[in-house]
Amino acid sequence: MNKFFILSFALILFTGCVQTKNNYLNCKTYTEAELPIEVVSDWSAIKKGLHATIGSIDIRYVKHEIPDVAHQSQWNGTAWRGERVSAQLVTWSRDNISQIHGQFTNFRTTDGKIIPADAANIHFVRYVITDEFGPGCGHRKPEDFASSLSPDVLDNLACFNLESNTTRPIWITMDVPRDAAPGIYTSTLQLFADGKRNASFTFQLEVLPQTLPPAVEWKFHLDLWQNPYSVARIAGVEPWTPEHWEALREPMTMLANAGQKVITATLNKRPWNGQTEDAFGTMIEWTKKADGTWEYDYTVFDNWIQFMMDLGINAQISCYSMVPWGNYLFYFDEEKGEEVRVAATPGTQVFADMWVPFLNDFLHHLDEKGWRDITLIAMDERSPQEMKAMLELLDKVAPGMGVQLADNQRSYQLFVEQLADISVMHGVTVSPEDMAFRRSKNHITTWYVCCSDEFPNVFTFSDPAEGAFIGWYTMAADFDGFLRWAYNSWVIEPLIDSRFRTWPAGDTSIIYPEGRSSIRFERLREGIQDAEKIRILREQFRDNPAKLEQLNSAIERFNIIKRPANLEELVNEGKRVLEELSR
Repeated sequence: MNKFFILSFALILFTGCVQTKNNYLNCKTYTEAELPIEVVSDWSAIKKGLHATIGSIDIRYVKHEIPDVAHQSQWNGTAWRGERVSAQLVTWSRDNISQIHGQFTNFRTTDGKIIPADAANIHFVRYVITDEFGPGCGHRKPEDFASSLSPDVLDNLACFNLESNTTRPIWITMDVPRDAAPGIYTSTLQLFADGKRNASFTFQLEVLPQTLPPAVEWKFHLDLWQNPYSVARIAGVEPWTPEHWEALREPMTMLANAGQKVITATLNKRPWNGQTEDAFGTMIEWTKKADGTWEYDYTVFDNWIQFMMDLGINAQISCYSMVPWGNYLFYFDEEKGEEVRVAATPGTQVFADMWVPFLNDFLHHLDEKGWRDITLIAMDERSPQEMKAMLELLDKVAPGMGVQLADNQRSYQLFVEQLADISVMHGVTVSPEDMAFRRSKNHITTWYVCCSDEFPNVFTFSDPAEGAFIGWYTMAADFDGFLRWAYNSWVIEPLIDSRFRTWPAGDTSIIYPEGRSSIRFERLREGIQDAEKIRILREQFRDNPAKLEQLNSAIERFNIIKRPANLEELVNEGKRVLEELSR
């Protein structure tokens, strides 16, 4: 037996889920989190075998309780061409069930039109430890907050083994081809368990005569901050090696497909003073030469920007930061042969000495790359005094250079002409006059949530509908888009425990390693798609006042700050109006 055959055989044995000669599947996966729990359900009262039904995407089904659902074997939905829609099955059993997996048939119309079966993807929902909002921001001890298991990870497994006395949701995404003909398409989902057919579900999808453009063309300004250093840690590779680039591809492609517009880049080390599990490194190496001159290496910066642009994220480069948290800058001192940390507070001579030579060199480099017009110097929650001093220097050295601010000081009006991109904290309104002025300048105005916002948010304990609500609120409050600080700043064991030492669980990331999406991310993307539909329909209804009024009246109901008692009903009613107006 040669070495090649031995290696190939080993790879087959350890593949996550493979078909064997006796038609059994090997459903290998990681061990999920567990917590001490008190089970309320009487599992012995239900019939043996696997139970399954169509569920609701608005519900997080509890792992150790029998779901309170009526049996339903048919799912009905509508979609635009180019849209992704989601559904959720729920499975549960009092017995151990092996090799649960599903298979779709092609989606067909009665007159023979087809959407291929692989437009639908099946994801077994995995549970992670979560906590509760509590006081929001601030250091927290796990024992001080109620913990539970939240169904959130959408795992990319082909099959799953269900433990006895547990529930397992199955999340289904359906991506409608942009060239699909309008019509009603029907598919059958066969669910298998223990090597046998267990149940069948009918999926009826009506494709409407409207088309979403490709995500790169969406107007919604999505700004989820990326952390490539977190990807390196989880993948167990050194940053910026070939292995790191390969590990980055899948999560950043997911982000591009959600309509992301902004590349998060760093000008210097630790722009947020190392508050996350993986402190951000610098993408530009600063070296002070022995003769006192400066040298800047843009290799990582250039590679990162080009990598993201190649994926379709190409509207904006946000560079953090001229005013980092803590006001520390780092550089390598060639004469000393070591890294030096220097305090550089805006308005001081040290600040100017550090930034003037860099800015002169950086602008020249941006001009060479052709990136100057889309590059912004970005700040996060800095004081008006710091912003004023920074802007005065920037105006002298780099007049016209774009600036971005995530503003928690309600200070944007002090710099309304200078800020090409502002994101105001949730609850802050921007006046119609300010918004009109900013749009006349082609400036971006968004809003953001973080650890201080209980609603709406995308914590691992948040109601799933909150993710979709974000898109609707954006349109109702007349913002250009949405910012959130953490796309993938993962905690120590993100697949097991979403809690973090300083913020509510899930605050640090909205996806999971190795290309795993989440219920939260899929619902957020759903709301962004709805926002794009609203934009497109508003353009179509310019000469139809009645329909435009109907659309705007539905949207106005979402211009609320506090959680409504009927959140799910509100979102679903808004979607019903969109569906009606899309026909």
